[in-house]
Amino acid sequence: MSAYQELTRRFARLSAIDNALGILHWDQETTMPEGASETRGEALATLSVLRHELLVDPRIGDWLDEAGSADDLDDWQRANVREMRRLWVHATAVPADLVEASSKAVSRCEIAWRAARRDNDFPGLLPLLEEVLRLQRETARAKAERLGVSPYDALLDYYEPGGRSERIDAIFEDLAGFLPDFIETALSHQAARPPIEPLSGPFPVEIQREIGIRFMAAAGFDFNRGRLDVSVHPFCGGAEDDVRITTRYDESDFTSALMGVLHETGHALYEQGRPAGWKGQPVGAARGMSLHESQSLIIEMQACRSRAFLEWAAPILREAFRGEGPAWSADNLYRHYTRVERGFIRVDADEATYPAHVILRYRLEKALIQGEMELADLPAAWNGLMEELLGVRPPTDTLGCLQDIHWPGGAWGYFPTYTLGAMTAAQLFDAACRADGDVLPGLSRGDFQPLTGWLREHIHSQGSRWSSEELLIRATGRPLDAEVFKHHLRTRYLDD
Repeated sequence: MSAYQELTRRFARLSAIDNALGILHWDQETTMPEGASETRGEALATLSVLRHELLVDPRIGDWLDEAGSADDLDDWQRANVREMRRLWVHATAVPADLVEASSKAVSRCEIAWRAARRDNDFPGLLPLLEEVLRLQRETARAKAERLGVSPYDALLDYYEPGGRSERIDAIFEDLAGFLPDFIETALSHQAARPPIEPLSGPFPVEIQREIGIRFMAAAGFDFNRGRLDVSVHPFCGGAEDDVRITTRYDESDFTSALMGVLHETGHALYEQGRPAGWKGQPVGAARGMSLHESQSLIIEMQACRSRAFLEWAAPILREAFRGEGPAWSADNLYRHYTRVERGFIRVDADEATYPAHVILRYRLEKALIQGEMELADLPAAWNGLMEELLGVRPPTDTLGCLQDIHWPGGAWGYFPTYTLGAMTAAQLFDAACRADGDVLPGLSRGDFQPLTGWLREHIHSQGSRWSSEELLIRATGRPLDAEVFKHHLRTRYLDD
C-alpha cells in the first residue's frame, strides 16, 4: 500500500471507534441507568485509549510526510492529508495516560453534574470539576507547546481549526459594545407594542414530540439514519448514518422544546449531508464547530423563527394543541419566538441576549484555563459577570454556573463557537436568500428545499475540504462580517 492508502485505512478504523463512542455517549445521556456509570466510564476510557494509540502510532508521522510530498493526489486527497495531520498533531501532543485519566474524570463528573444541577449543589460537584479542569490545563499546556500557541488557543483549535482568541477577543469586544444599547432599545420597542397573547397549556409531551417529528421531516431529516430522544441537555450526537438528536420537554411551554428540536435538526442535517464519498475520512467531517453551530442556527433562528415559516407553522400548532383565538395567529407566535428577555439560561435565550451568555462563558473559561482564577470562585464570578452583561443575577447556581454540561463534559474552548456560529448563520442565510429568491417563500409553505439545497451544495457537501474562512468566502463572497449579524438583529427586532 502507498502511504496515503495506509493513512486512509487507519483513519477509517479511528472513525469506527468514534462511531462506537458516539453511541455510548448518547446512551449515557438518554437511557443508561445510573448504576452503570462506573462500568460505562471504564468502557469509554478504554476505547479512548485505543483510539489514541491508533492515532499516535509512530508510523503515521512517516506516512504523513510521504503522502504530503506525493504528486499524484487530487485536491480532496491533499485536503484529507492536511486534516489527518491536524488530528495527529493534537493527539501526539497528549500522552495516553492523560487521555485515559481525562476520560474517566469526565465520565464521573458528567454523572455528578446531573445531580448537582438538580440539587443546586456546586460545592458537591467542585472536587470532580476541579479534577477535570486540572487535566484540561495539562492537556492545554501539552498541546500549546506542540502548536506554538497559548494554552487556551490550543484547546480552541480542536473545536475551531485555526481559531485564535486574539481575533475572538476583538469580535466579542465589538459585540459587547453593541449589545447593551441594542438590547435596551429592543426591549423598549417591544414594550411599546400591545402585550403578547399568552399560549395556554398544558401541552402534552406526546403532541410536542409529534409536531417536532413533523417539522424535522419538513426540514429534511432522514429518519432512516437518525432519531429523536430526550436528555437533560439537548444535543446532537450518535454516529455516521445514525445521527441522534435530543430535546427536553415542558408541558407548560411547548415553544422551547420545539425550537430545541429544530436547532438540533440543523446540526443533524449537516451530519447527514456530509460528502458520502469521504465517509470515515477527516476531510469528510464537518468543518469545525462554528460552521456546525451556524447550521443549527440557520434552521432554528434564521428560518424557523422567521415570519415566513411561522405563517405555515401556526395553523399546524393551533390544530395540534386545539388552540383558539388571536394567541395562535402567526403574528403572535412570531412575537413569542422573537421576544427579547434578560434571562438566566443560555439555551432558552433569544438572539439578542444569547451572545452575552457566550461572552460570559468565554471570558470565564479562558481565565480558568490560564490560571487567572480558581474554580471555587466561579459562582461569584459568574453571577457578577452576568449582572454586568445581562443585568440579571442568578438566585441559584442551577440557574448560573451549573446550567451547562460542557465543562463537566471536558469541552473547554468550545463556547465561543456558539456566537461565531450565529454570525456565520446570518451571513450564510443572507447569501442563500440573495442566491435564491424562493428561500423565504418556500418556508411559508413548509418547503425547506431552496434553503437546504443551497446549504448542501455550499456547506454540507464540502466537508472539511476548505478552511473555515475559505469556505465562508466561497459561499458568501466575503470573510466573517459582524455587520451582517448586526443588520439581521436590527431588522428583526427593531423594524416592525
